[in-house]
This record gives sequence, C-alpha cells and structure tokens, in this order.
Amino acid sequence: MSKSAYVALVTCFNEDETINYEATRAQVRRQIAAGNNILCAGTNGDFSALTFEEKVRLTEEVVDEVAGKVKVIVNAGMPATFETVKLSREFDRIGVDGIAVITPFFIACTQEGLIRHFSTVADAVNTPIYLYDIPARTQNHIEPETARKLAAHGNIAGIKDSGGAQETLAAYMAVGREMPGFDVYSGPDHLVLWSLENGAAGCISGLGNVLPDVLANIINAFNKGDREEALRNQEIYTNFRTDLYALGFPPALVKRSLFLMDSSVGASRQPALLPNAEQDAKVLEILKKYGRA
Repeated sequence: MSKSAYVALVTCFNEDETINYEATRAQVRRQIAAGNNILCAGTNGDFSALTFEEKVRLTEEVVDEVAGKVKVIVNAGMPATFETVKLSREFDRIGVDGIAVITPFFIACTQEGLIRHFSTVADAVNTPIYLYDIPARTQNHIEPETARKLAAHGNIAGIKDSGGAQETLAAYMAVGREMPGFDVYSGPDHLVLWSLENGAAGCISGLGNVLPDVLANIINAFNKGDREEALRNQEIYTNFRTDLYALGFPPALVKRSLFLMDSSVGASRQPALLPNAEQDAKVLEILKKYGRA
C-alpha cells in the first residue's frame, strides 16, 4: 500500500486577527502542487483559537479549494464530547475524507473516559475517525491498549501520534498490525522515514508547511523503493527541524518561518508569543541555509 503525507496546514490571519481565507486557500494550492494531503484545523492551524463557526467555514473553504485533488482530514477535537460531536457532524455534512479527534484538553480523562469519548464521536458520523494523541498539549494520553480497544470500533480508522516517543509510536504500529483497517500516522518530523519503514500508513507533519517538497520527496522516494533518496530528504527534514525548533515552540516557529517566506499567512492569534527581531534574524539565517529565503 502506498504511503501518504498530510500537512497540518496553517490558518492564515489578517492584521485584525480575522481569518484570511484567500491566503489559506493559497497555502492549500501550494500543498496540492507538492502532492501533499491536508490536515485542517490542527495544532499548526491554531484550532484552539478558532470559533465553532470559523472551523466550519474554514473546512468548507479548504474542501472547495481541494476539489478532490488530495485528501482532507479535519480536527474536531474539543474538551467536551458534546461540542466534538456537533463539529464532527458539520464536517460529516461537508464531506471530508476523515475527522481527527484530539484528546480532550483541560479535562483530565481516564482511559475508560477516552474510550467513551471517542466511541461516542465515532457513533455520531459516517466519516472515518482518527484518534489524535498529543499529550504534551492536552495532558491526556491514549495508551496503546486503549487504542487497541478503539480500533475494534467499525468507524475508527487510525491514530495520529504526536507524542514524540519512538516507543509509543512502535506500540501503536503493533496495534495497526493486529487490527486490519487501523492506520497509524506519525507526527514527529524526524521519524517520517523510520515510521514508514516500520509500518505506518504515512505521516502528518507541521514542518511540511515550510518544506512541502522535501516531505513529498521522502514519501515519493519511499513508495518507489529508493531508500537512498528518501534518506537524503529525511536528513534535510531532520536537520531543518533541529535547527528551527532549537529556537522555541514548534508551531509558532513554523508559522513564523512561513511568514518570513510569505507575509500573507499573517501572525497567530493572541495570546501567542509575539515574534521579535532577534528571533526573526535567526529564523531567516536558517531559511537561507536551506535555500528558502
């Protein structure tokens, strides 16, 4: 089965912090040109700063721009199961290819609570559901055994692992091998090739906003059986990640890098960290090092 890459697309904002839908559509076109699929309203898309209505319109705009050329998954996860279900039903109506559901944040959950939460959402829609584990941001972690139980649900199609631990990713992939139809997508940018070689269905990457071609090259080379080319591009991807993320919070730095390449993407909504001239200078040096500025 061919592997695939999704880019956790940034949401573009105007100076007054309203969404710039046309600029966001331009970023969609950029990813389509590279051959990457889209994850909409994820961590890199400032989903926690968007209103319910904005998420619905944003998804409509992205799906319209994609027009079936690539696949679209949208994140519906919110702290309450009630709102997550309402959003998921809207995305089901719009016609996305998958609905990602980030673990509830702020509300501490047991593993049984997570099973109830995800099962309730999956019961409410026809669109396949993808679990989304990012414990550093939500403080709730989907244990591999919990993922195994949820994989038995007929409408839960896989998981996005953004925990960053190779051991957990390997455990999820073991679940995928045991449970047909349960796909694992790697989140950590330095593990793209490793995850593909060890059974992942693909990756969902924030860094692909800045280096869409390099991400696509890893996937395409792997699918062609050209490990040397895949490894060469993975090394570029990993080195860029190491250089950039040494400066601070990854999603903010991805957005700022993209802003310095194309100011139409705008800044993030407050209270996100404000950029400063010293950091911008360092980011520009990194972009120049990799031929992006």
